[in-house]
Amino acid sequence: MAEFFTMDHQSHQIFGDDKVKMVINTLPPNGGSGTFSYSKNSYFQKRSSSVEESKIEEEIQKKLDVKKLASASNMIIRVADFGCATGPNTFVNAHKVLEAMKHKHKSQCPNTETNPEFHVFFNDLPSNDFNTLFTSLPQDRNFFACGVPGSFYNRLFPQSSIHFAYSTYALHFLSKSPEVVQELNDPAWNKGRIHYTSASEEVVDAYATQFARDAGNFLDARAVELVPGGMLVIVMQGVPNGMPYSHIINGMLFDCMGSILMELSKEGLFDESEVDSFNFPYYAPSPEEMRKVIEKNGRFSIERMELTDPAPWLKSMEQVIPEWILHVRAAMEPIFITQFGNQATHQMFQRLTKQLLDKRHLLQTKYRDKIQLFLVLKKN
Repeated sequence: MAEFFTMDHQSHQIFGDDKVKMVINTLPPNGGSGTFSYSKNSYFQKRSSSVEESKIEEEIQKKLDVKKLASASNMIIRVADFGCATGPNTFVNAHKVLEAMKHKHKSQCPNTETNPEFHVFFNDLPSNDFNTLFTSLPQDRNFFACGVPGSFYNRLFPQSSIHFAYSTYALHFLSKSPEVVQELNDPAWNKGRIHYTSASEEVVDAYATQFARDAGNFLDARAVELVPGGMLVIVMQGVPNGMPYSHIINGMLFDCMGSILMELSKEGLFDESEVDSFNFPYYAPSPEEMRKVIEKNGRFSIERMELTDPAPWLKSMEQVIPEWILHVRAAMEPIFITQFGNQATHQMFQRLTKQLLDKRHLLQTKYRDKIQLFLVLKKN
């Protein structure tokens, strides 16, 4: 990792031995409020997560005993958002969750004048742009807010302290890429590619193993932090059982990225070995894979699990390709810049838009796939 690099919209600084300890795969999305910032380019994520809003409200209404949780904690309900990033989406999500819990409490206690207070914890990596996040904190909020820096693959809260937790569009980012896929003599060496899309079975298995380990750590931590009867909601990228990732729209995205980076290496912007040593830390599990991880943990009941269409409002994929790539850039750019530099990364995203526009007719056949995984778990 470079000791220091700067972007026109964001800076990351890494000094001394930290560059050895820091894993480039764990960089957060672009901070600030510039052209390529996540705060300006997270509208698609907002629309996709809103698909699940009514389902979350329904699950809270049916299955979360807000009265019992509040009574046991001095009328203070603690909510955690894991992977909050920097955009306004996190506050929208918090508002919806809190409104649903207030409504449930009111239905359980129609005659009470004592309502619970809410403390919301916004978590992301220490290098996340919390300054931009809290600058946009709603002034008229009806909750107490707190930032919690740290990887959600570790414990972040005291035992049995959180009543409701959610993670939206974050858990598909791995803690790191699988180590074996960049080892020259390993059967899983992923030469010439940057992802498991269209890769060998060994590469796919390595990614699946890394995801199972990471998701297991995530659930192990939440199982300690959540109170009995607490709820955990996850919205993330997924894939139908048995479907190769190359068959869906995001798989095409990663394939195009990899081929463009190989082109740029042949043009001399960087050595081809930089592609061979880079594997994007992103994995979309199937419901079957997620169920196995949950059952192995053994401390949650699955209240709801389904794949949904993340963009039911979208009438044509072709019309939104440039904007889609802006959103992808806002979420992923720092990792690419760390490996390939500013110029090559900018070139990649410029060519990516053109290449996907050229493939728009094929994309048009795939954008209705159900590739958003929605999970509601309850702590035993």
